[in-house]
Amino acid sequence: MPSASAPRWQTLTAFAIIYFVWGSTFYAIRVGVHEVPPLLLAAARFTVAGLLLFIWAVAHGERLPRRREWAATALVALLIFVVDYGMLFWAEERVPSGTAAVILATIPAFMALAEILLLRTERLTLRLGSALLVGLAGVVVLVDPRLGVGGAPVYLLGAAGLLVGAMSWSGASVLSKRLPMPSSKVMSAAAQMLVGGLLLCIVAAAAGEERGFRAGAVSAGAWLALGYLIVAGSLVGFTAYTWLIHHESPTKVGTYAYVNPVVAVVLGHLLGGEALDLRTATGTALVLVSVIVITTRRKSTT
Repeated sequence: MPSASAPRWQTLTAFAIIYFVWGSTFYAIRVGVHEVPPLLLAAARFTVAGLLLFIWAVAHGERLPRRREWAATALVALLIFVVDYGMLFWAEERVPSGTAAVILATIPAFMALAEILLLRTERLTLRLGSALLVGLAGVVVLVDPRLGVGGAPVYLLGAAGLLVGAMSWSGASVLSKRLPMPSSKVMSAAAQMLVGGLLLCIVAAAAGEERGFRAGAVSAGAWLALGYLIVAGSLVGFTAYTWLIHHESPTKVGTYAYVNPVVAVVLGHLLGGEALDLRTATGTALVLVSVIVITTRRKSTT
């Protein structure tokens, strides 16, 4: 349950952060991956952010994870940071940042499916089934060149990778409810980010991304994008989210899931010149309708 109400300006500031800062990180990723190999960029972001948050948590007396918790954290970090974020950073080399955000907005749909098929804690209703079909239709509109809705279709392999990432995130969310994760949200997030960043370092090295990469050739804009992802996207964004969870209802906080894609599409168009055509608008609208219906539904348990 939310705690006692906080000053209105603090609440509005926290919502602005998770709405606009998290929404803007998709464009920052696009800026970064045009100069830095994608897995290497993701590894730098989460290793640094995770280490800083981990140090902060320990300094404030948070209990270190036990051995079983580290093992569970590693599995969740693999699914979220290596698969989901790894796919996101890789896909944004070819997929517009706004479209990438829209496709990842299908995460609530895959979470609902996981609760039905894996956890069996919910049953499929007409409302939920319709919402899932609408979201699927939105993705099809974005990638299928045969629909004739105007505008270039999204790079199919990149879109498929993003869907794999969305499914991986959903699976991690389901698993985390059954695994022995650290009880502290701050320590759990710090450990996940740190382990995820280190795993990304290994994967980036295995992919040979460091070969031929010269840090000195990276522009100031790309370094600023990385700094923004670390400080604003990971540290400030997570702090605002954690604060809101303790002061507002989960339903209100969860609205970031359908505000972030809109912010990402608009910023991608205004700052990056990404297309804002009928295909993009239609696909985005269908996915967002699906997300809103799924996240605001009253769960029907089995």
